[in-house]
Amino acid sequence: MSETKKITVATTWLDGCSGCHMSLLDIDERLIELAQRVDIVYSPLVDGKHLPETVDVGIIEGSVSNEEDLAKAQDFRRHCKFLISLGDCAVNGNVPAMRNLFQLDAVYDRAYSENVQHNPVRPDDGVPALLDVVKPVHAVVPVDLHVPGCPPSADTIWFVLSQLLDGCVPNPNEVTRFGA
Repeated sequence: MSETKKITVATTWLDGCSGCHMSLLDIDERLIELAQRVDIVYSPLVDGKHLPETVDVGIIEGSVSNEEDLAKAQDFRRHCKFLISLGDCAVNGNVPAMRNLFQLDAVYDRAYSENVQHNPVRPDDGVPALLDVVKPVHAVVPVDLHVPGCPPSADTIWFVLSQLLDGCVPNPNEVTRFGA
């Protein structure tokens, strides 16, 4: 009997709370079935820390808030055949995008001057520069599928992954909606 080739999957989180990855883990015993059908080749949840040249499915959680997020989203688009924007932060900017109501200098001043009692200074070493505005993933790279939710439920994530593994393009609107 020949073994079916596993689908490669890469995940990442950008600016957000990592709740979408927690929902992925909440698929519970279905993780065993998933592990039989996919190979997670890059993720904060696994040891592989180098994005392979070609990945079948990429999943991005979080909004694009800084230069590091932007580079990671661009890398995922370059390397992933099918790209999923997972959760409301990735789909519409959600909570991280609330800073878009303010000028970037005002955000920096509030965080690093007004609320600091000792040594108020803007960090510039080891901290990625913020973008002028926070953006959803599709504003910086083409996305193949948007999955809303804050976070999407484990059942929603299972539905999406199951449909993809069965060769179908899922319609997340069948099982979720924004903010659900």
